[in-house]
Amino acid sequence: MSTFKMFAGIFLMAAGIYVLSKLIPPYYESYQFQDAVKDEATHDTYSPKSEAEIRTSLLKKAQEFDIPIGEDDIKVMRSGQQYNGVVSIQAAYVVHVDLPGYPLDLHFDASTENKGVF
Repeated sequence: MSTFKMFAGIFLMAAGIYVLSKLIPPYYESYQFQDAVKDEATHDTYSPKSEAEIRTSLLKKAQEFDIPIGEDDIKVMRSGQQYNGVVSIQAAYVVHVDLPGYPLDLHFDASTENKGVF
C-alpha cells in the first residue's frame, strides 16, 4: 500500500509541475505586456506620437512577448492636447492552453489610462 501512495504522490507532483509549466508562461508574458502598455501610455502622454504609431509600437511589443493579438484588438484613444491630455490603451486577448483532457482559454486585458500633469 505504501508503494501505491509513493507512485500516486510522484504522479501528482509531476502532473502539478506539468500544469504549472503550461500556465505560468502566459501569465508572465501578460504581466510583461501589461507593464509595456503602462510604460507606453506614460511616455506617449508627453510625446507627439499618433494613435497609429502607439498601436504599432504595442503590436511589436506583443510580438516580442508572443502575445496572440492583432492590430485591431489594440484600441488607443488620445484626447486633449499634448502634455495636457489623456492616453487610454485597451488590449484584450485570449490565450488558448491545451491541457490533457481540459482545454483552457485564458482571458487577459492589458489596459491603462494616463492623464497629463496639467
